[in-house]
Amino acid sequence: MTSIRVKICGITRPIDAISAVKLGADAIGFVFDPTSKRAVSIADANAIIRELPPFITKVGLFVDASSKFIKSILEEVDINLLQFHGEESQADCICYSKPYIKAIKIQEKINLQERVNKFDGASGVVLDSFVSGIAGGTGQTFNWDLIDRGIKKPIILAGGLNPDNVYDAIQRVKPYAVDVSSGVESEPGIKDHKKLMKFIRRAKGLL
Repeated sequence: MTSIRVKICGITRPIDAISAVKLGADAIGFVFDPTSKRAVSIADANAIIRELPPFITKVGLFVDASSKFIKSILEEVDINLLQFHGEESQADCICYSKPYIKAIKIQEKINLQERVNKFDGASGVVLDSFVSGIAGGTGQTFNWDLIDRGIKKPIILAGGLNPDNVYDAIQRVKPYAVDVSSGVESEPGIKDHKKLMKFIRRAKGLL
């Protein structure tokens, strides 16, 4: 259980990032999607990053963004890992000299292995809930039985995770990591520190 990595996404405030890291989070996610309630500016992201200790992965999340926009962020913000959460192709993901992970929205009858194979250059795949018109942070789970156990890429499980279901999710799916946003919030972009503590401890088998 202690090998599970935890990413806290949709961070908008230094106080939330610091709390998450102190509680054991391995990665912090910044949403660079102007349509999101959890979007951050370059200045916001840099203010948060300045407060982070070493060895924390800083993830930049993009949704069908232009290459010009992504490059403008990377020129200003110290991002370690890119997360693509839209309809990007692999060609869209590999041109930034940064490792990337690709979100795949899970629906009934999905050929997940086929979808994963299209992103053989990815460091891992984020399996998230499909909700029409919403890129992520929906708070809705999906049917974990749809996950193909033969997938070779590291699986980052997302979609409706919260302190009450994360332990069961890990037991059933056995992912490399879990990714949470709305499940540890008091409102969009504002993290609830008690929920953060419970989520991270349960994810890592400490509670």
